[in-house]
Amino acid sequence: MHSFLLIGQSNMAGRGFLDEAHEIDTKRLWVLRNGRWQRLYRPVNGDRPFSGVCLAESFAEAYSKKYDVDVGLIPCADGGTQLDQWCVGSLLYDNAVSQARLAQRTSTIAGVLWHQGEGDCGERFYPTYAARFQVILEQLRCDLELQDVPFLLGALGDFLPQCPHDANLVNYHLLNAQLKQIAANNRQVGYVSATGLTANPDQLHFNADSLYEFGLRYFEEFEKHRDPNKLFPEMPGVNDAVRRPMELL
Repeated sequence: MHSFLLIGQSNMAGRGFLDEAHEIDTKRLWVLRNGRWQRLYRPVNGDRPFSGVCLAESFAEAYSKKYDVDVGLIPCADGGTQLDQWCVGSLLYDNAVSQARLAQRTSTIAGVLWHQGEGDCGERFYPTYAARFQVILEQLRCDLELQDVPFLLGALGDFLPQCPHDANLVNYHLLNAQLKQIAANNRQVGYVSATGLTANPDQLHFNADSLYEFGLRYFEEFEKHRDPNKLFPEMPGVNDAVRRPMELL
């Protein structure tokens, strides 16, 4: 099984309305829950009672279909969090590393999907975002031995200045510039555009249609940065010893 670590705040966790969700084929898609792989069901990243559709669903479906493998998602995103709450040694960072290490016992992590930044659009935070993120990126690669897998950074949505809840969101484009800088300065780090994507009525969270599209954009960016020698084609999907208990759930 190939797995992907999901990190960030609410737009990675997913706030797309469940009744607007695209149908996806879940036969080969799994989510790490309580240390075990369980068949994907929504919400994938249940960080809040109102969690919904997330972008990782369409990403995983596209990956599984192209490479004919089982795909596991490792949900660790937490809504409303700032970058400093993800710093090395923080609770969120340590939880992500712990969950990823559990996943590595029965899968190979093939990439990291990141979407965070709305919480850092204030003038005190966005100018130093790239420098602070660099520390996290380097340590995460080291702690999980992920030197050769893509790390994908999703852009903040163009709709954010219309959000009535946070005046700092008018600076979203400056945070996006920091994300682009990170991608430009690091090998196998990609920037995923959010141009044209739309929001729920709150003008803060991507809607279900846009999250489906966003996941496909993440996959397109993944394809640009993957190492063709690190796709682990020899690895099977979920083996019988792992699958048997899951199918009894």
